[in-house]
Amino acid sequence: MSTLGIIAILTLLYWIFMTLDTYKGLHLLRTLPRSTKQLDKPPLVSVIIAAKEEENTILETVQHLLSQNYPRLEIIAVNDRSQDATGVKLDELRRWSERKEGIRTPLQIIHITHLPVGWLGKNHALYQGYLQARGQYLLFTDADIIFSPTTISDATAYMQENDVQHLTLSPNMIARGALLRGFVHFFLFSFSLFVRPWRANKDDSRRQGIGIGAFNMVSRKAYDAIGTHKAIALRPDDDLQLGISLKRAGFRQRMLSGKHTLQVEWYRSLREAITGLEKNLFSGFRYSYSIAILACLGQLFFFIFPWLGLLFLWDWRGVLFSLTVILQIWLYRLLIDRIVGKRGSEAYQLPVSAALLLYTIIRSVWLTWKQGGIYWRGTFYSLRELRKK
Repeated sequence: MSTLGIIAILTLLYWIFMTLDTYKGLHLLRTLPRSTKQLDKPPLVSVIIAAKEEENTILETVQHLLSQNYPRLEIIAVNDRSQDATGVKLDELRRWSERKEGIRTPLQIIHITHLPVGWLGKNHALYQGYLQARGQYLLFTDADIIFSPTTISDATAYMQENDVQHLTLSPNMIARGALLRGFVHFFLFSFSLFVRPWRANKDDSRRQGIGIGAFNMVSRKAYDAIGTHKAIALRPDDDLQLGISLKRAGFRQRMLSGKHTLQVEWYRSLREAITGLEKNLFSGFRYSYSIAILACLGQLFFFIFPWLGLLFLWDWRGVLFSLTVILQIWLYRLLIDRIVGKRGSEAYQLPVSAALLLYTIIRSVWLTWKQGGIYWRGTFYSLRELRKK
């Protein structure tokens, strides 16, 4: 049997397995339900936002948070060494909220001017926000997320009613343009097949945890127990690592779709998406070159080769690759619909999106090796320091 024949068989078997495994666990991926009753004694929720050079988005995010219908809420926005107008706009918004009638939510602004050694900027900012927070629940979110008015009420009620210590939500991802939308959705698709987020909702397993930066809501007790952000001080993928740490510590975790309650424009262009991902993709492979090589081969063999085989092979191998492509498209549309509420109509771009992600992974590894580390929001972190943590 030829090498291409073996690849065709193995690739089809891989997609059959992934389809069955995903379909078996998909019932665990649900949407955040609307709360039908108010809590008798609603706990205080502290929303903590880290913002660095976010002058274009931070006001809209905080204004939506100020419009939440949850009765006991405090917002702590941390200006992390911004060189633009982020800090000025936050101070103006605080003064406006104090004068505005009908706004009962206190808004606190923290300005950070110095980053201590051993910290990634965002992680340090979130930790500083935690030090000022008084809430029983802590909600870590990003500076570009749009909340519907009931988001925190629904989330808090869900956590209380289901005895959940960590709730993370996937947002509705806004991407302008077919190529960018295909790339963003493919990244989510590939990431989901890698981490299998539905497994985080299994209480009998501590291995598969997850966290999403748009919405990480955790009980203060659980957050303290895992060592706070100090334990992940130099992780660029702090949101994911927070979820993994909580799950491994045995806390009850739920990953739900927030497609009707959260919205974010993750990146505004394809170039911005590639540049943004290249800074933290290598960290997802624990800065291991061997794992990164395996990831690249996986993209090549399981995502790109089937499409090439479909186009250029006109024998039984082409038939196997065709079946593989059909499974890939079906699974892609299924997961994208379940996680972000989109139809996945850009599935025809799968090989292009896979090639772009492959390029991004290679570039992420190469740049980290060439620079001896990563530049994150204007600060350099050495590879030796990142690996040690």
